[in-house]
Amino acid sequence: MRALRILLIVVVILGGLFVIADRLAVGFAEDEAADKLRTTEGLATTPDVSIKGFPFLTQAAAGEFDDIEVGIKDYEASTGTDGDTIRVDDLKAAMKGVTFSGDYSSATAASASGTATIGYDELLKAAKSEPTRVAPAVRAQVVGLSDGGNGKIEVKIDATVLGVKLPRPVAVLSSVKVVDGDTVTVRADSLPDLGIDLAETALRSITDFDQTIEELPGGIRLDKVQAAGDGVEISVQGSNVRLAG
Repeated sequence: MRALRILLIVVVILGGLFVIADRLAVGFAEDEAADKLRTTEGLATTPDVSIKGFPFLTQAAAGEFDDIEVGIKDYEASTGTDGDTIRVDDLKAAMKGVTFSGDYSSATAASASGTATIGYDELLKAAKSEPTRVAPAVRAQVVGLSDGGNGKIEVKIDATVLGVKLPRPVAVLSSVKVVDGDTVTVRADSLPDLGIDLAETALRSITDFDQTIEELPGGIRLDKVQAAGDGVEISVQGSNVRLAG
């Protein structure tokens, strides 16, 4: 019995040492992966990388990880126009089936899914935020975007009609959706009343707009979008996502 107790104690100690070594190794790997991702994606700050699953060392030996979570606070995505960018906030993605090259210089995830937010101030850049002529006697501009409830965006429009500026902005509720995996579209559910008869196409030239969002990390693409309190919340997804290298 004494020998059995000693054996159990030894097993417990060795198990504890393995857990400590495993956690030290995963912490080092997460830091290295975060630095690599910051370099390859040209990020302003170091992202958060969390390697899930236990034990880490056996996954590393096999060259494949079941689940890696990545968080990027601020990401400058391309708008596809003359080098312009749009800020994407709090991008979080879960990478599944991550495999590494033989020298660990690159990694690819079989699939990825996640979420991010685009602030209304950023999305406003895509709208007609400067006074625009929509008819011979009418000029209008979008002056604000906000949460309209039920997944809608409230678009506020200032207008000058027949030389007279309207006393307050006109608000319309708009639907927002993703098109072609890289474009957020905003379309008015009903047209604003500016106190004068105008063609629908003229009004929609102000109320409706698109925002292209390209070159997200690893080639992930937009999936869905809806309006929320601080901006539009988007979901992203991708397959064969290149994490580094």
